[in-house]
Amino acid sequence: MRKPIRTKSLLFALMLVLLMLVAACSSNNNKETAEPTAAPSATEKAAEATAAPEAEDGLYSIEDFKADKTNQGEAIKGGTITYGLVSDTPFEGTLNWNFYSGDPDSHVLDWFDEGLLTWDANYVYTNDGAATYEVAEDGRTFTFTIRDNVNWQDGKPVKAEDWLFAHEVIGNPAYDGPRYGSDFTNIEGMDAYHAGKAKTISGIKVLSDKKLQITYVKSTPSLLTGSIWIYPLAKHIFGGMDVAKISASPEVRQKPIGFGPFKVESIVPGESVVFVRNDDYWRGAPVLDKVILKVINPTTIVQELKTGGVDLVDAFPVDQYPDNAKMSNVEFIGTTDMAYTYIGFKLGKWDAAKKAVAPDPKAKMADVNLRKAMWAAVDNDTVGKKFYNGLRWNATTLIPPSHPEYHDNDNPGVPFDPEAAKKLLDDAGYKLNGEFRTKPDGSELKINFMSMTGSDIAEPLAQYYVQSWKAIGLNVTLEMVEFNTFYDRVGSNGEDDPTVDVYQGAWNVGNDVDPAGLYGRVAIYNFPRYASEENDRLIAEGVSEKAFDVEVRKDIYKQWQELMVKEIPVFPTLYRAKVVPVNNRVLNYTIAQGSDIYLNQLAVSADKAAVAE
Repeated sequence: MRKPIRTKSLLFALMLVLLMLVAACSSNNNKETAEPTAAPSATEKAAEATAAPEAEDGLYSIEDFKADKTNQGEAIKGGTITYGLVSDTPFEGTLNWNFYSGDPDSHVLDWFDEGLLTWDANYVYTNDGAATYEVAEDGRTFTFTIRDNVNWQDGKPVKAEDWLFAHEVIGNPAYDGPRYGSDFTNIEGMDAYHAGKAKTISGIKVLSDKKLQITYVKSTPSLLTGSIWIYPLAKHIFGGMDVAKISASPEVRQKPIGFGPFKVESIVPGESVVFVRNDDYWRGAPVLDKVILKVINPTTIVQELKTGGVDLVDAFPVDQYPDNAKMSNVEFIGTTDMAYTYIGFKLGKWDAAKKAVAPDPKAKMADVNLRKAMWAAVDNDTVGKKFYNGLRWNATTLIPPSHPEYHDNDNPGVPFDPEAAKKLLDDAGYKLNGEFRTKPDGSELKINFMSMTGSDIAEPLAQYYVQSWKAIGLNVTLEMVEFNTFYDRVGSNGEDDPTVDVYQGAWNVGNDVDPAGLYGRVAIYNFPRYASEENDRLIAEGVSEKAFDVEVRKDIYKQWQELMVKEIPVFPTLYRAKVVPVNNRVLNYTIAQGSDIYLNQLAVSADKAAVAE
C-alpha cells in the first residue's frame, strides 16, 4: 500500500507538478480501445495470455506486448530457476552499486542488493522501499529513516552511517569509480570534503542508527526522480580499507554482500553466480530456494530457452524474435526500453587533473558539417525494420520515448538524405579525390570506427554504417571489440584511445531525464568529450528552481534536444524494445517500471523448466 509523504509548502508544489506528470504519462500510454467481443473460455484466455504478438508484413510493435508474465499453475514450495545474462563476454564482476560501471554487472547486483528507496511507474521516489523519507519546507533537506528490519546479509543492521559512508567514499579523491558528479556536488559541504578542505561532509548528518539527514545546495525536481544516492556501503566491512583498493577487493569481487532477497553463495568470475534465499530479507523470505545466473552467448540463447537450460534472461536479442515468437515453452513479455543506441564522435579527451572533459577544436571529427553528413547518410528507419523487424526503430533525440513527458516527438532529428549529406560535405570543402574525400586542407581523411561484438547482426549492422558513409565518399575503417574493451577504449576509465574517431555505443538512461551524467562537462561518461556554454546553461536550468514547473522543464529539455541535434556530439540511431522470454513455469515476474511485484515473490509451478515441443 502506498503511503503519503509528509510534506510542507514547497514539496507540496513539487508533488503537484509530479501529479501533473502522472496524468500526462497515463494519457500518453493509454492506447487501447474497447470493442465488444464474445467472452472467451478459460482455455481461450490462457492461450491468448501467452500468445506472441502477430506481425504484419514481418514487423512487430512493442505496443503489442505486456510487461507482466501470466501466471500458469500454482506455486510450489522452494525451487530453483536459472537466469541467463545474454552477453558474448564475461561480466566484469565489480559487484557493488557504488563502484560498478557496466550494465551486465547491474543484472548480477539486482539479485542480492538494492537501493534504499524505490520508484513508482513515473520514476518518482516512494516510501515503499527499505527506507522512507520526509522533506523540509525549503525542499533541500531530506530526512531518511531506514526500516528496523533491513539488515546486511551477514546479519549486521543497515545503518545510517553506512549511507553516509557511501557518500564519503564516492567523495574521496582516491575513489576510482564513475559515480562522483553533479548529484554529489549538490550536497552541502561535498566540494570542500572532496578537495580535502574538510574532514566531514557538512550537509550529511547521522541522526540515529537508522536516521540520516542530507541537505542539498539546491532544491531541484531531480531530487525526487533519481539524483539522491540510495545505495549504502557496509562500513563494518569496508571502513578500514584504503578507498583506492575497495573496488578490487575480494569483498567486492568474490564475496559481495547486500541486503536484497538472495545471497551470493558462489561465483565463477565472469561466468556464473549461485544465489541462495535470504531468509532475513526485509520484505519477507523469498519463495525460491536458489537462483543460478549464467552468461549465455547470444548465439546459443534460443537453444538454452527451448531445452529449459534457462528460465528467463535479462533481454532477448530482438533480431532473433521473429523466428522464435511461437516458442511453446515461454511467454514473451516486453516494454519500451529506457535505452538508445547511438553513434558518438570523439571531440576531445578527459582531463584527469580537472576531472572534466577537454574538447579539442582540432579533433578530426570537430567539424559539425562532417558529423551531420554522417547522420544524414544512414537510414535508421530501414535498419530498425530490416535488422530488428520493428522492435527497434528510428531514434531522433537523446531523450527516449520511455520518458514520454519529455521526449520531443516532433523533433525529426536529421532525416535520411544521402544527397543532402554529399552537398554538406561539398560545401564544407571535403572534396572527392577518386573514391574518397579529402579534408578541406587537401590531406587524407581516414576515419576509424569502433563497434561492439554481440549478436550475429552486430558486425553486419556496423558494416552497414561503414557502407553508408562510403556511399557519400568517406573512408571509414571498422574495428569490432568486445564489451569491456570497448568501454575502456572510449574512456570509461578516463583514458581515451586516440585511435578511435567514431564509435557505436548504447545507453541505458536513468529514471531522471537530467542529461548531466552523460553529457555534462564533469561527467566521465561524456565519452565524446563534448562541452559548450549553451549545453552548460540548459543542463543547469533543467534542475533549477524554475524547472519545478513541469511545462518549463519540458521546454528546457526540448531546447536541449534541439541543441544536440544542432551540434551532434553524438546522434541517436535506434530506440529499443525490451523483449524477455519467460519459461511457462515461472510465476510472479514483471519488467514493468514501478511494479509492486518483487523478486522475493518470484516462484515456479514445477520442479523443472518446461521444454519446447
